[in-house]
Order: sequence, then structure tokens, then C-alpha cells
Amino acid sequence: MAAAYYVVSEALANVAKYAQASFVRVSVAQLDGTARVEVSDDGVGGADPAQGSGLRGLADRVAALNGSLEVESPPGQGTRIRAEIPLG
Repeated sequence: MAAAYYVVSEALANVAKYAQASFVRVSVAQLDGTARVEVSDDGVGGADPAQGSGLRGLADRVAALNGSLEVESPPGQGTRIRAEIPLG
């Protein structure tokens, strides 16, 4: 599924550019007809989809597939991006 690829690709690009992380974890699973994609890191946090076009565009792409994108990124505590994308 191309949407899952774009979620992982954009999230990893953000980790490389901004996070100053020492590790990143990527998981992809299929559950109940939904692809669940999660990328988390231990970086500086503070990612805000409203401030950057990359995460905002990613949220729009996932929403166009009737999916959802959640970003949790408290300052100093890393970032977790989770997408749920319906399959089929």
C-alpha cells in the first residue's frame, strides 16, 4: 500500500532532519481490515503538523483514504506518528 510507504518515508525524513534521535522504531501491522503504521523516536519532540507542510500533507493524504493520522510529540520526549488506513 503506497500510503503506508509515504507515512514511513515522511516520518523517517523528519527524524533524520529534526529529531536528533538515537533510535527510531517502525511498525506496520494489519488488523481488522486496517493497516496500522507507527513510527516513533526518542528525539527532541515538538513536531506540529500545523506548522509544517510535510506532516500536514501526510495527514491530508491519509484522510483522503478515510484513514487517520495522529501525531504525539511533547517537547523533549520524542515523537510518535500513527496512521490507520483502511484496506480494500
